[in-house]
Amino acid sequence: MSKSTSMVSWKQGGCPGPKHILGGACVKDVDKYVDKRAEELIEIADAVWDFSEVGFKEIRSSKIQGDYLERQGFKVTRGAGGIPTAIVAEWGNGRPIIGFLGEYDALAGVSQEVLPVRKARVEGGPGHGCGHNLLGTASLGAAVALKDALGERSESATIRYYGCPAEELLAGKVYMAREGLFDDLDIAISWHPGSLNSVRLGSGTALNSAKFQFFGKTAHAAGDPHHGRSALDAVELMNVGANYLREHIIKDASIHYVITSGGDQPNVVPAFAEVWYFVRAPRRDQVEEIYERLTDVAKGAALMTGTTFKIDFLTGCYEVLINDALADVMWECMQKVGAPQFDDADFEFAKKLAESFDKSMVEGLRKSAEFEDCPELKEQILNTTLVPPRGKGKSGGGSTDVGDVSWIVPTVQMSAATSPIGTPGHSWQNCASSGSSIGHKGMLVAAKAMALCGMELIENPNLVESAWDEFTKKTEGSQYQCPFPKGEEFPLDRFFR
Repeated sequence: MSKSTSMVSWKQGGCPGPKHILGGACVKDVDKYVDKRAEELIEIADAVWDFSEVGFKEIRSSKIQGDYLERQGFKVTRGAGGIPTAIVAEWGNGRPIIGFLGEYDALAGVSQEVLPVRKARVEGGPGHGCGHNLLGTASLGAAVALKDALGERSESATIRYYGCPAEELLAGKVYMAREGLFDDLDIAISWHPGSLNSVRLGSGTALNSAKFQFFGKTAHAAGDPHHGRSALDAVELMNVGANYLREHIIKDASIHYVITSGGDQPNVVPAFAEVWYFVRAPRRDQVEEIYERLTDVAKGAALMTGTTFKIDFLTGCYEVLINDALADVMWECMQKVGAPQFDDADFEFAKKLAESFDKSMVEGLRKSAEFEDCPELKEQILNTTLVPPRGKGKSGGGSTDVGDVSWIVPTVQMSAATSPIGTPGHSWQNCASSGSSIGHKGMLVAAKAMALCGMELIENPNLVESAWDEFTKKTEGSQYQCPFPKGEEFPLDRFFR
């Protein structure tokens, strides 16, 4: 079903007309259903935190969420789209179809106890240094709370929860998008743990992720080097070329890499070597142009070394397409819910954790433009206020596969304070916060705001229409094309090897 057809059928399907704007009884009571299940949600978040499973390995994390949703009356599809740890849970049968995006993958190497000082649970092990244990659980909680609030009105809307694996690999939602799992959605709602309570108006970067594999000829590195063709030489020459290429791309783009295989010992000419590249830029078309130039660099490296190469394309993603109409609705909902309220123990934990932060980085943050219109933030260690939406028209350096969803259906993202201001991203400090009561309180606020946003959209179809009008204008002449080719097998086991 095309998007236009989807929206026409919804508009003609008898969805309830406009009733109120953030004020009716049905809307204002939604957050109570999150409070009702708060202990259950915290238990799920802590279990996922304890599992700390990396991308496409989230077997227990996806199971605990799927089991819970089944108990709440949702129809759960496991292995959605042919992805073993992806789930799609659905309740209701009317329109609009409201989707909540969840994630539950951990990061390698940031294992940490819930302590304000460095102490790994498992040395070198994974941990939730990006708070995805909270992310997925809050989105799940919002879906269930909205279902509870609708009660017997199952014909008024369809609620979906998407359990999306491997966001840290920028792959889960991309693969799900290729399989059409978001195609009939009317609205997508998401959030991300952070240090501020706000609505996201800034976009991230589009990205390509690929491994370049070079194949040479082994030989004795000292006794017979002239017969060898070093695959490692090819990798190193490619990296040199990529570093020169950096001088001739747009300033907002980036190229970065790690060598994943470079041989076994110095006295053997390596017959195989591999380097893993990310290419990022503000727009998808810019990524594709730079990536094409990078593949030319790889060709040159192979030619210079007498080797051959192939590309293992892992994933690509789009930049986030901001929907201002939805952002306005979410911001009003956040104002109604309020910010997380932390106790003395939370502040004590935050103060001790902050002692490990890079002081110059924190001072730079507090002097940045982000804090200019909120001077109270400069004195806060935990954000206990709402921060007006900011970042419009700006592109952050990071990427997310939420971007792919946003080019298929109108999408909104918020953030809630789950860690102290200045907490480094993808860090052990973030992992500690994600397992703490600070993380729990931010998670519950996010669940309430998202559930409230979902109810507001159900009760006011005109808001959905406004979101679609904006989406249609912004995507005119541009149609989403999944970066991962149709027909190719998902490389689920090729990221971590």
